[in-house]
Amino acid sequence: MKMKKLTTYFLLHLFSLASLYAQSGTVKKIDKDFDKIISADAQAEKVASGFIFVEGPLWHRDGFLIFSDIPANRIYKIDANGKSEVFMEKSGYSGTDSPTGEIGTNGLAYDQEGRLLLCQHGNRQVVRVEKDGSQTVLANAYQGKKLNSPNDIVCRKDGTIYFTDPSWGLEKNSNKPQREISFNGVYRYANGQLYVIDSTLAKPNGIVLSPDGNTLYVADISKKWFSYTLNKDGSVKSKKLFFDASAINGKGHMDGMKVDVKGNVYATGPDGVMIFSPKGKYLGAVQFAETAANVGWGDTDGKTLYATCNTSIYRIKFKNRGLRYVK
Repeated sequence: MKMKKLTTYFLLHLFSLASLYAQSGTVKKIDKDFDKIISADAQAEKVASGFIFVEGPLWHRDGFLIFSDIPANRIYKIDANGKSEVFMEKSGYSGTDSPTGEIGTNGLAYDQEGRLLLCQHGNRQVVRVEKDGSQTVLANAYQGKKLNSPNDIVCRKDGTIYFTDPSWGLEKNSNKPQREISFNGVYRYANGQLYVIDSTLAKPNGIVLSPDGNTLYVADISKKWFSYTLNKDGSVKSKKLFFDASAINGKGHMDGMKVDVKGNVYATGPDGVMIFSPKGKYLGAVQFAETAANVGWGDTDGKTLYATCNTSIYRIKFKNRGLRYVK
């Protein structure tokens, strides 16, 4: 009788674990080459939850993940066991009033010297956090007009910074700050100067560089990704369509993305976290229990992809090491 109860308990426990994994996410294979990227038995795992709306996952060199909770106006950190604590208060808006909505930081990145870069929605600027904790404003205006709400960011090895500046933060901010720039731009910041590299996209969002730094990828709300071939100085040589997801129906949005060391692109979109070859072939996806907004590589081996999904953080292991842009 005791053995029967033990067996029943064991089976129920296994069923519970299986249900947990099923709730955390599923892997969707599109192309046979997807097997080279992820194991057939890879499981998604929920790491932490209870936030408002999370974005910008970034692995800290001291061995923990940091990420933005935009409405909370905070950056949090979580350790490998999912324990969370505040990493930075007033991360995106430093005003004395109390607006609500998308006022915090969004995208986070490191520069070539390992200093933290912040896209601040509420302050409408891109800043660099110095080693003493002070902040240096890198970009807050273009041709004398205030930026919209810097969204996502990436830094090339030569120090060139690229970021997107859609109007999401303005539209979803309760104090409704005035919009000054008529377009939603993609920018290049180099040698203290700010340049527009594209002013034609509907609402550019996620942004990432290829491993060699010669190709820039940008996600647009139009359900399209674009790739930009870069010149040696970081300026744009040419632009082309990378992938058109217009025919794919789903609840996910064109948002954050990363690449692995082999150049494969991992991008949030209407089919979950969608993975593409460097040439734009759709290989497969990971569909988490909540809608993914952004992704970032983490853990010691750099093969774990963390995803910020609404109120929670998820992770899943891949075969390739991710590119993390940190020395």
